[in-house]
Amino acid sequence: MLSSSSASLVTHFSPRLVAWQREYGRHDLPWQNTRDAYRIWLSEIMLQQTQVATVMPYYARFLARFPDVEALAAAPLDDVMALWAGLGYYSRARNLHRCAQAVVEQHGGTFPESVEALTQLPGIGRSTAAAIASFAFGARATILDGNVKRVLTRVFGVEGFPGEKRVENALWLLAESLLPAASAPADVSAYTQGLMDLGATLCVRGKPDCGRCPFAGDCVAHASGRQRELPASKPKKAVPTRRTWMLVLRDGDTVMLEKRPPSGIWGGLWSLPEAADEVALAERAQAFGAQAGVVALGSLSHTFTHFKLDIEPRMAELDRFAGLHPELADEATAWVALRDLDAYGVPAPVRKLLDGLQGTLL
Repeated sequence: MLSSSSASLVTHFSPRLVAWQREYGRHDLPWQNTRDAYRIWLSEIMLQQTQVATVMPYYARFLARFPDVEALAAAPLDDVMALWAGLGYYSRARNLHRCAQAVVEQHGGTFPESVEALTQLPGIGRSTAAAIASFAFGARATILDGNVKRVLTRVFGVEGFPGEKRVENALWLLAESLLPAASAPADVSAYTQGLMDLGATLCVRGKPDCGRCPFAGDCVAHASGRQRELPASKPKKAVPTRRTWMLVLRDGDTVMLEKRPPSGIWGGLWSLPEAADEVALAERAQAFGAQAGVVALGSLSHTFTHFKLDIEPRMAELDRFAGLHPELADEATAWVALRDLDAYGVPAPVRKLLDGLQGTLL
């Protein structure tokens, strides 16, 4: 339930935000100033849980390699994963490829215009569909990503963790009530971009710049000094730790990579062979044709959203008399020169490990 002052702000929210965005918002991002649904969709998927500065070089490389949805749909998944490597949340890349194929096969290469139709495509949720429909087709649709949730909970004093269904539903209703009037369709894109800009540049998570915010005089969080409390944090749970052993099997300056299953962490990427413990890894090394004995490398850790992964890498050398040679690798394995890793989608911690070996494997 909104306070009386917050309720009165509903009427004036969108005009004020649109005016602010046109004067102070971001206008030179590479995916702006276009109605090309493909480019807008690509940017929206990449920007999910990822900052603009991180996305920009990936976006440029993707467009250079896949200039349109047909090119992306026709590409091998391995090529897509290789370009995505390092950006994280790899299910986005797999869904990106599936979505491109669906657009080509089901819609003749043209993205549908309605939010409802867009949400039927792989990897496109309600908020992402609204952003595409708004920016590409001028649809009057509301978005509700992490930045927007933060803005609305602070300005209107919405209590509770935004990820909780009850709170999220309330935020959707509030967001829909704030949309520009149907009589002002030209404002929709500026309003949508304004929400993103406000959350990304001023109403940030750590130290919000309230002095430059167009809603500072009405913001519940600012008035009560609760910027750090709103939005409410997710209830804390202990983050479990998993442990895995990885095999760096070398043949001169090349190493063996193994294709991961299509689902799960790093799904579809090329990584190092793994095992649940030291003994099992030694058995795998022997099965791959390694010489006797492995060398321990420095341990490393990688934190995912829901757990931390401790990695114990071990290095072994291929025994050429064991009968396994690089040219005999099957579709699930590949022998790759360290200098050629860019051609393979390799998880960030594995890439860091292998980059550290460059110049040492001779």
